Amino acid sequence: MRSAAEAETLKQFDASYAHMRAPVMRAIERTVCGCDYGGTSWTTRAEAEAIGAALALAPGKLLLEVGAGSGWPALYLAKRSGCAAILTDLPEEGLRLARERVAADGLAARCRVVRADGAKLPLDDASVDVISHSDVLCCLPGKLGVLEECRRTIRPSGRMAFAVIFVAPGLSGQDRAEAVAAGPPFVEAEAGYQTLLARTGWRVVDAVDWTATFVKSVRAMAAAREAHGDELEALLGAVEYGGMMARNREKIPAIERGLLKRVLFVAEPATR
Repeated sequence: MRSAAEAETLKQFDASYAHMRAPVMRAIERTVCGCDYGGTSWTTRAEAEAIGAALALAPGKLLLEVGAGSGWPALYLAKRSGCAAILTDLPEEGLRLARERVAADGLAARCRVVRADGAKLPLDDASVDVISHSDVLCCLPGKLGVLEECRRTIRPSGRMAFAVIFVAPGLSGQDRAEAVAAGPPFVEAEAGYQTLLARTGWRVVDAVDWTATFVKSVRAMAAAREAHGDELEALLGAVEYGGMMARNREKIPAIERGLLKRVLFVAEPATR
């Protein structure tokens, strides 16, 4: 049973994906992330390439993308590397976009899209070679459950790479409150990700700080939304557009002050 907060977050993602076919949304996405998949993560094209390299993607490998949304970056990586992919998520609008992209890119023979909760994957034990997820755990309350499912489904020789936003360590009081307010809906974690990974049977092999790129992308997003203001207002309505821009203005100072971090973690099964 999902909480009211979880249900609201899912509803918001569905609403976001419903607008992603609009030319203005694709134009903003290309400006900020260098892609046009209708994605909602902060993953840039360069970061997607780094994920692919960390996972050593190649023909014959099976990639599981948890929280895949509209297919970015999993479908891009599958097309570039020749690997097969399973994309899972819950928002129906995002999955619809992903299926459309699978067909448009001629990937139906090796990519499939499945509606599934990241904590209850309809996959056999040790059935995938590599796993990725982009800014997913920071939007979910059940982080341990997702990491446990990823551990269950990966092969002993596998590897997982994921980007995640989290509250900077050591904050308290007003700074912590501002970080939480500026972050994704479930940005708080019960422990650091190194600890969460260890608890769920993973061994961290690399952690790359992507905070500087995150700050740059947040600024670029705000500028692009302002530059396309007339088109966005026509698409979203004046009230929603105004609210979106107000939230941007409120969040950017906390992000620029480094109250939030964004890191790429690369991990392997701990028993390896």
